[in-house]
Amino acid sequence: MTPLAKILLLALTLCALTGTAAARQDTDYAADIDYALAELERHCGHFFDLKEIDWKAVSKSFRAEIKKVETDQEHLVLLWRLLARLEDGHAEVRPLEAGKDVKYPEQPEKTGPGMFWCKSGKKILVKNAWNAAKASGVEPGMEVVKVDGLRVADWLDARIAERSDLISFSTPHHAFFNTCHWGLAGEPGTRLSLELKTVKGKKKKRTVTYGRANPVAKGPAFFPPGLESTKDVNYGLMPEGYAYVHVRRCKSTLPTQIDTALAAVHEAPGMILDFRGNSGGGFDHDDFLGRFVPAGKTLGFQKRYASTGTTPYGGPIVVIIDATVRSAGETGSGIFKEDGRAYMIGESPTAGMAASKRTIELPSKLFSLYVSIASNKGRFNGGRGIEGIGVIPHEIVAYEQKDLARQIDTLIARATELLERFPQKKVPYDPADFGWELVR
Repeated sequence: MTPLAKILLLALTLCALTGTAAARQDTDYAADIDYALAELERHCGHFFDLKEIDWKAVSKSFRAEIKKVETDQEHLVLLWRLLARLEDGHAEVRPLEAGKDVKYPEQPEKTGPGMFWCKSGKKILVKNAWNAAKASGVEPGMEVVKVDGLRVADWLDARIAERSDLISFSTPHHAFFNTCHWGLAGEPGTRLSLELKTVKGKKKKRTVTYGRANPVAKGPAFFPPGLESTKDVNYGLMPEGYAYVHVRRCKSTLPTQIDTALAAVHEAPGMILDFRGNSGGGFDHDDFLGRFVPAGKTLGFQKRYASTGTTPYGGPIVVIIDATVRSAGETGSGIFKEDGRAYMIGESPTAGMAASKRTIELPSKLFSLYVSIASNKGRFNGGRGIEGIGVIPHEIVAYEQKDLARQIDTLIARATELLERFPQKKVPYDPADFGWELVR
């Protein structure tokens, strides 16, 4: 390249850079925030009382913060933080054409410590342990007393507050359960100092050095033995003779996957249908629930469901949920309770993030906001729907410390007890009324 060509190229590059800088200086970030605050209140404001959101305080805070924003990337981060104040688990900032090259600041790689936690009364317990945590001497059923020198309650409160500044959680129980699973993740090599107590009250100190472990909630603390699997469903017969079916995701193929499971367990006298860890999806709810209506019959206590599938199951069902159940997992599990088909237990309600959505384009044309505007399943919870509430079980069941220490899932054990003496008065569906012969 000649010296003159180099000079010309440099000049063109400087012009391009100057033009880009000018364009960004011309972007009215404050106008985006003003518009977003008004539109979010207009479309989502009916949730504010339910979720105890002080939108005036939010508006004041973000109108002050936008004054410090100088780049598109800083604007993107602030918009994500604004959506976190909506307490809407589905909320997202989505790029438009002009903003497609604006990236969120690169985040470090995260891995799990090889354990999940749960709450039992006032105690925080180790729900299960594997990989790094197990190798460090952490065992299921241990009580977590301190974390990095802080009382575990204070550590969790700080962690929840930190995450809630950037991530939108639809309910407090959604935030808590998320933190006890995904929220324990850290960078590889992270060292977590723990003070623990055994079931017998003996104090232990352990340090977990993060290696490789999936921080995604997987469902129960411990699965029954000998299960078979499709892509999204685990199933089999328990030693007590009852069927166990775990629904991990609610994809469009769920009804046909359930056919595979029911073909293997349809003669069981009762069934545990476990949705814990369900990450949602999208599927035909009527077609799915129809698999649990005897052939030739129709369920119609709240909504009508005709029998569907190759091997429909008509026996008693206990459904298990908690706040790791999200979105379509909430509607999919919730129809069993709300429409009268099954008895439901859980550590807590489901996450409370199930709603119809709307996309709001911002004036800068850099980004749009994807937000929940109306709760799904409006007939649930006495007409209040799911968003900001969750599906509420008939019975709250906490893990027992002694069970965890023996690698027993307390909720599965309780579901088994319920199938032995089913609480028929609390469930409209009676198998005998639908021609289903129970095996006693």
